[in-house]
Amino acid sequence: MSNSVKITYDRKEYEFPLIEGSEKEKAIDIKTLRAQTGLITYDPGYKNTGSCTSEITYLNGEEGILHHRGYSIEELCAKASFLEVAFLLIFGDMPTQKELDLLNDEIRKDSLVDEDIKLILKSFPKSAHPMGILASLTSGLIAFNPSTVNIKSEESMREAIIMLMAKFPILCSWTHRKVKGLPLNYANTSLSYVENIAHMLFKLPHQDYTPSPIVVDALNKLLILHADHEQNCSTSTVRIVGSSEAGLFASVSAGVSALWGRLHGGANQGVIEMLKAIKRDGGDTKKFMARAKDKNDSFRLMGFGHRVYKNFDPRARIIKKAADEVLGELGINDPILKIANDLEEEALSDSYFTDRKLYPNVDFYSGIIYRALGIPTEMFTVMFALGRVPGWIAQWAEMRRNKEPIGRPRQIYTGKTKRSI
Repeated sequence: MSNSVKITYDRKEYEFPLIEGSEKEKAIDIKTLRAQTGLITYDPGYKNTGSCTSEITYLNGEEGILHHRGYSIEELCAKASFLEVAFLLIFGDMPTQKELDLLNDEIRKDSLVDEDIKLILKSFPKSAHPMGILASLTSGLIAFNPSTVNIKSEESMREAIIMLMAKFPILCSWTHRKVKGLPLNYANTSLSYVENIAHMLFKLPHQDYTPSPIVVDALNKLLILHADHEQNCSTSTVRIVGSSEAGLFASVSAGVSALWGRLHGGANQGVIEMLKAIKRDGGDTKKFMARAKDKNDSFRLMGFGHRVYKNFDPRARIIKKAADEVLGELGINDPILKIANDLEEEALSDSYFTDRKLYPNVDFYSGIIYRALGIPTEMFTVMFALGRVPGWIAQWAEMRRNKEPIGRPRQIYTGKTKRSI
């Protein structure tokens, strides 16, 4: 088998090497394409363009495979805590008990946020979108921690990583409580990482709060399932911002903003909004399934199919079981969730959807769980960001350690040619 690809252009032949990943993925190395031929590639949305090599996440959309550093997402959700998966993503291997205890201790010691951050929070009206608030609070960390991360120092890198892992859940919970009109909570360092997230989100000032094991397990799975997903929009944003040597907090703040979009992290919010619209219309799911199949109808079925997965989203299988457990544990009887179940059943039994691999994805089920837990719809993407932060950290750190060049895509100019006034 050839280790190179030949391109013929203008009656000349040019040869470019093939590179192969550890899972046998192949790519044409075109670093010298423009220098040799004067040509560039045109690939809207970068669907066929590899911007980097990475050791963090392997995703095979055709076969429905998702692995983090060699571990399957199924095994991680079944056997690991979110903090263990975060350690795996960021540092490369599953932690020993000693390493995990140290990480927990470091996070607990850093689980305070400068009180002046509250001034930023108070400046937003209650009607502000939580993702706008979270992006601003994350940027605000820069002002209170202005030192630049020294990427040559593992101690400096670890300090920045711990700081973000410790403070980001607090910022997310404060955003939630701002939206709900609740007093702000602080970390409870006697709890595990995920238990503490539940505590900060849900504890009311006039009540004791003991996190339900079913709720904590569901949150743990949700956070793991969102922890990293290869070079998606927000992760690519974190890497390209970081490639300018912007710091970790600035890069992650940019990732938060990229995640906000309806076609990315906002998809699970779109699912619930769609279900509400179906309910307002009378709840006839068959009517909306027919509309989804009508190419002349603008209605879009949210939470089905995936840009990368051409098979069942492996994350969806896991979170569907957690959704069933949470709804059963909490005794939820919500007509919105009944509509969701009807849509799921109809889609899985309709050849139009199964032939096109339009299966329910992780966004479909995650929105259902968040609604069942009492998290406002507009907060869903904040919860997504909370899960994704270790992936962003890992990708940023890898990019900086690899000394990747500053991101600078080319373009094909289609405007006016030279003219005079």
